[in-house]
This record gives sequence, C-alpha cells and structure tokens, in this order.
Amino acid sequence: MAPDYRAGVSGRDRVLVCCRAMEVAGGPVAISELADLADCTPRQIQRDFQALGISPGAYGRAVRTDLARVSLRRTTTIADALTDAGYGSVRSFYDEVGRRLGMTPSEYAAGAPGLPLLWATTPSAIGVIVAVASDRGLCAARIGVDRARLVDEIKREFSAADLREDEFAMVDVLIALRTLAVGHQAPQLPLDVNGTAFQARVWQAIRTIPSGQTRTYTQIADQINRPTSIRAVAAACAGNPVALAVPCHRVIRTDGSLAGYAWGIEVKEQLLTAEQSTRLQE
Repeated sequence: MAPDYRAGVSGRDRVLVCCRAMEVAGGPVAISELADLADCTPRQIQRDFQALGISPGAYGRAVRTDLARVSLRRTTTIADALTDAGYGSVRSFYDEVGRRLGMTPSEYAAGAPGLPLLWATTPSAIGVIVAVASDRGLCAARIGVDRARLVDEIKREFSAADLREDEFAMVDVLIALRTLAVGHQAPQLPLDVNGTAFQARVWQAIRTIPSGQTRTYTQIADQINRPTSIRAVAAACAGNPVALAVPCHRVIRTDGSLAGYAWGIEVKEQLLTAEQSTRLQE
C-alpha cells in the first residue's frame, strides 16, 4: 500500500509532504504527482518551495545525489551507482553529481586518489581539533572529544588520498585554529573546500562576520541576495567542512537562540562567549 502523505493544509505541511514523497521515491517526482499527494495545485507547490529558495526538482535531485554518494561508497563500478541512484544516463550522472560533489564521481568514489594531503591534530579549549590541508589550503577542520574517531573519519573521507601526518608542517594551521578556539582573532586561513556555488557564497559571507559579533540566518540570506533562502543558508552552515575557519558558530536564529551546531551546541556557546569576552577586553 502506498504511504498516505496528506498532512494538513499549511505551506510547511505541503512542502514536508512533497519532501517525504521524494525521499521515498529516491529522487524527483513529477509536480502533478506531488500536487495530488499534497492535495493542492502544481502552482501552489511551486510557490511553497519558492518561499524556501529551492524548487521541487532541485530538492529531488539533491535526494538522488545523496543516494549517489552512498552508492559510490558501496559499489565497485560507476554503472552500479548510476542504476542504484536512478539516473537515466551516464552523462546526467556525471554532470549532476560531479557538480554537487566538487569532483568527478570516479574521483569521489575512489576517495580522492593520489591527492597529497597533510593532517594533524591538536588539543584546544573546545576539544580535539583535526585539520587536513592540501597545498592550496585547509580542506577539513573538525572538533570532537575522541581523537581516534576524528582521525578515522578523515581517513574514510579521503580514503585514497596521499594522507600524511605532519604536525610540524601544519603548525601554523594548528596555531590559528587553537587561537580561534579561545576567542581571539587569527589570520584567515586559505581554504581548499568543495561545495556548491550557493554554499561558497554563504561560507564567504560568514567569513566577513567580525569576531565577537553574530548574524542571523536571515541576515546572511539578505547579504548574498537570496532573502528567501533562509533554510538553505542554515543547511550550508551545517555542511561547513572547516570549523572555525568558516565561523558558522557566529550565525544564530532571529530570536537570538543558538540553533544547532555540527560540533555541539555547548561548543557554539563556548566559542561565542569567548569571542564576546575578548572583544570587551580590547
């Protein structure tokens, strides 16, 4: 029996109905089918999604891309991943997934083969920090309490890269991250991260927030001239691969609450308190 997605009459409910349907389907669903499921017109569905800064088709493609990520790690061939993710052609698979992952599907599936990367860890005021860098800049920075777990995560993410632990070569990066962790300013680190054009705009906007200050998701959306994309801004914050270097902890809700943070709400609060205290002392 097909799931019953009908769940109320608000725009939010209609969007949730459609999102759930596409998640179950594993990708895009025809707008006419979504309208039937949400018990409204196709035009209404498009307006509901437009208010969030995304189209139903774009959401469906994002769902399918996520499936491709999983499939690329699970299968041994691109053809298997193409079939699993529901792409109609090899060209569409490479065009769409390559654009969203920041590298070709073959490279992602292989774990960035041969790419020379340095990594190191350091204790800090907010926990263990692990950093990964290429010759172009910082690729990843993560915060946690379990060093072994953090290292395992980066080794899985960059599974075929030429990863080399080198604390000496990474000393300037580690000092900068430790400095940021206690609320002090540090030189901006060059970045070498993969993301969509939208994510890049959000991350760049966040890097302009002065230490000791905050901005709301709404303000960031306005700053990048996407005032209806508040939720997409929040999603870009959640997907930030370089903690501290892109200070997503400085982005809060309109009501002043802290919302979520990938490395824990307590860490976010600690960072903001330290930065504000340092600013008052200056």
